[in-house]
Amino acid sequence: MHTSRELTLARLPSGVPIRTTVHAYGEGELVDGGDGPELDAPEDAPVVYTQAAQHGREVNGTAVLRRLHERLVGEASETGAEGGPSAADLDGTLVAVPVADPLTFDRVSYTTPESLDSRQPNMNRCWPGDPEGSLHERMAARLWRFAGEADAIVDLHTGSPSMATHTVYMRGDEACRGLAEAFGADLLLAEAAGDDADTEWDERGFAGKLRVAATREGIPTITPELAHSKEIVPEAVAAGVSGMVGALRHEGLLAGEPDAWDGVVARNHLGRAIADDSGLFVPEPDLAVGDRVTEGERVGEVFDPTAFETLQVARADRDGIAYSVAREATVTAGATLVGVAERIDEE
Repeated sequence: MHTSRELTLARLPSGVPIRTTVHAYGEGELVDGGDGPELDAPEDAPVVYTQAAQHGREVNGTAVLRRLHERLVGEASETGAEGGPSAADLDGTLVAVPVADPLTFDRVSYTTPESLDSRQPNMNRCWPGDPEGSLHERMAARLWRFAGEADAIVDLHTGSPSMATHTVYMRGDEACRGLAEAFGADLLLAEAAGDDADTEWDERGFAGKLRVAATREGIPTITPELAHSKEIVPEAVAAGVSGMVGALRHEGLLAGEPDAWDGVVARNHLGRAIADDSGLFVPEPDLAVGDRVTEGERVGEVFDPTAFETLQVARADRDGIAYSVAREATVTAGATLVGVAERIDEE
């Protein structure tokens, strides 16, 4: 069974509603409630919540949910629906929101303009939201009515073309780790919490991420980062659909076991080569995302475009995996040139 409902997330100053669409597949269905759509699902069956385009330029997740929709309801499109499970095969309910943040989606942006939300321009910093807060806080609170009732969450994101496909999960949480392995990305990034990352979490507002808020509520949650933003890339979409099927199998919505995982686990966010000054960055010609680097290894240089002099020889700050390499040459002081994930052999 498949049902869908339009959902009003918030309203603009003019009174124009900010709307998106929620889909439900399997045993549960969306019904009209007193304050918008609600999920009516069996209490003894699992519910998985997934969303995409929380950051509007990250569109591959939306394409993943479209392709998954085609497989679940058996519809064909010009892209061609692959064979696979249907909604009738789901032993439980999948709730999907293809566009979580219409404000940034319409602007092909990561954040929304200050004029619309000066307090929380990044929607992924204000979960579980506030029904009486700013626009993004109200939008998050409205979606939390679905996400907060789920047994597992997959928050689909999209990295840049220069970032390796990976899945982020809360370090030390075995349920999140199992869900991340089931999604199947070769690289898992374990995001530290507590004393291990207090400074960065405070500076970057990580406590308000959907993954963090949900995990702290006991809901296993992962953030797959599919390669490429602003363009739909078939390889990224295929990886996302395969990952969603693996996640649904892991949570018991689909029969069978996810493929065995044999990848690499590393620590998230803590390592990087930073631009000491503004200029043009040229990475080492043989450096690619996914490569292993060693502390002190040269990863590129920043030079002055007017005087031609080298301003900085950029070097890795630790042993690890280069999971991102800046390909847009113009950089400003403090920008990340190369992200280095420190490998974890044992968790």
